[in-house]
Order: sequence, then C-alpha cells, then structure tokens
Amino acid sequence: QVQLVESGGGLVQPGGSLRLSCRASGFTFSSYAMSWYRQAPGKERELVARISSTGGTTNYANSVKGRFTISRDNAKNTVYLQMNSLKPEDTAVYYCKVSSWTDSWGQGTQVTVSS
Repeated sequence: QVQLVESGGGLVQPGGSLRLSCRASGFTFSSYAMSWYRQAPGKERELVARISSTGGTTNYANSVKGRFTISRDNAKNTVYLQMNSLKPEDTAVYYCKVSSWTDSWGQGTQVTVSS
C-alpha cells in the first residue's frame, strides 16, 4: 500500500543542476524521516541524504555535502533533492526511502552526468 514515486532525473552536463522529487502515499508522511539513496552499475546502493520528519535536521554523504540539498513539503507528501555542481561520479539511479523501514523503495529515477 505504501507508494514512493521518484521523478526529475535526466541527462545533464558536468556543473549542471537537477531537482528530484519523491511523491509518497499510503502512510503518514509527516511522521517519518526520509532518505535519498543512489546506485551506480556494479556498486552498492549508498545513502546520499536524510531529512527528519519535520525537516529540522538534515544529513549528507561527504561526497555530496555542499552540493546537494534535501528538503520536504509535508503538506504535499513530497521530499526533494536539489543537486547542484553535478559531477560524472554522481551518475546513478536515485531512490527515495522511508529511512527506518526495510525494503521501502520507489522505482528510482536515472541521473546521468556527462559531456
């Protein structure tokens, strides 16, 4: 019944920007911390960013700190990932997740950073 739908991915040149969205339904969105993960081919899925239920606390992987910003709009049941100064190593499928739940993934959205 829980549904997470990511969108906003695409092809962008190095140094460019992209904003990802994740629309949630089937649970009380405002009660849960949310996370963004990413997975490149042949690599483990890794945590990119996390935001507390109210949006008051955020955490970032060192590799994206200063470039990415996670935010949420609880009235819209949506969590966002603003990605600036993109690098080729950011290329991956990006997924959102309820932070504390097991196997609660969306379908993912592809981000490709290339010239």
